[in-house]
Amino acid sequence: MPHPLVSLSGHLADLAKGAIPRRFAPPVASLARWTPERARKWGEEAGWLVGCNFVPSTASNPLEMWQQTTFDPETIDRELGWAAELGMNSIRIFLHDLLWSADGPAFLDRIEQVLEIAAGHGISAMPVLFDGVWHPEPRLGPQPEPKPGVHNSTWVQSPGVAVLSDPRRWSSLRPYVDAVLTRFGNDPRVAVWDLFNEPDNRNAISWPRKEMRRKTPAATGLLDAVFDWCQTVDPTQPLTAGVYMGVSGSVERASSINRTLLARSDILTFHCYGNAARLMATIDHLGRYERPLLCTEWLARSANSTVDLIALFSERNVGAYCWGLVDGRSQTKYPWSTWIRPGKPDDPWFHDLLHADGTPYSLDEAALFRRVTKTDRRT
Repeated sequence: MPHPLVSLSGHLADLAKGAIPRRFAPPVASLARWTPERARKWGEEAGWLVGCNFVPSTASNPLEMWQQTTFDPETIDRELGWAAELGMNSIRIFLHDLLWSADGPAFLDRIEQVLEIAAGHGISAMPVLFDGVWHPEPRLGPQPEPKPGVHNSTWVQSPGVAVLSDPRRWSSLRPYVDAVLTRFGNDPRVAVWDLFNEPDNRNAISWPRKEMRRKTPAATGLLDAVFDWCQTVDPTQPLTAGVYMGVSGSVERASSINRTLLARSDILTFHCYGNAARLMATIDHLGRYERPLLCTEWLARSANSTVDLIALFSERNVGAYCWGLVDGRSQTKYPWSTWIRPGKPDDPWFHDLLHADGTPYSLDEAALFRRVTKTDRRT
């Protein structure tokens, strides 16, 4: 469902040319990216991280997951119990800047509650601070009802386009970053910080085509600033942001945001919704950086990213977070194409592993997941 964009002021024209004013993201001279040796030591201590991108089935987006009126720790506890039964030991969870703006410390207390629930099941967390995907104008309060048969129909960006497109407003995000990392930056229940999910995702359905070219330079500048802020807090956990467009030397040279992602991340993370050959090629390429690797999004059955790839992740010692656990209000059992043509309930699933009652979509898939995670002694 396209949303009207706020008008973009004149300074954004400069951003479209790549002119990000450095005063909004000053270099951090006293702190630096982890050395490869420190990163590898972290990887040895963390073991093989395997899990999912987790949103409880009762929430359609991060706002609905975390707002007080819809926060659902009972469902979170139940569904993380199911994750543990599959052998998962970590989850990737999406936060949102508006939640800090609205609730401050109360929002942090809810994060604390989820971390405690997860730890009770032997599960760590990878919080995601910002997200460049889907609706560009997030709003607090009751969220729209999901559109029937449509993948992630109410998911929201963080920050919204009005802040992302205006470097003069980026500093308003720093108190959120500082508060979250100061509270949890030395917490063993947090495995990794994911700073920005798909920051320059083109969101062709949500963003008018003429505005697309302006998103990448703005997102690159904000990403750089967020790395600076997080390095200043200096958490004990690694900082990362994932490469999500094809990975190759030519892509890195051509993409300013990929250069930033790969140059500033302590450990390297990536998304791969392709088959085994594509996944292997990505792992081989990123392995040349000699840092631990985590695939923070995979599993898209109709795109040949299938559950059997869990064995490949284990074999190559690459962390693996599939998209989705329980079918619910996010409706990610439907493919991306349903933004154009809604899906039907009996269509083959795209993401997700379990029905709302905890039974597997496929008994064979669940058995494979358990077998691999039980066999891999690094978990």
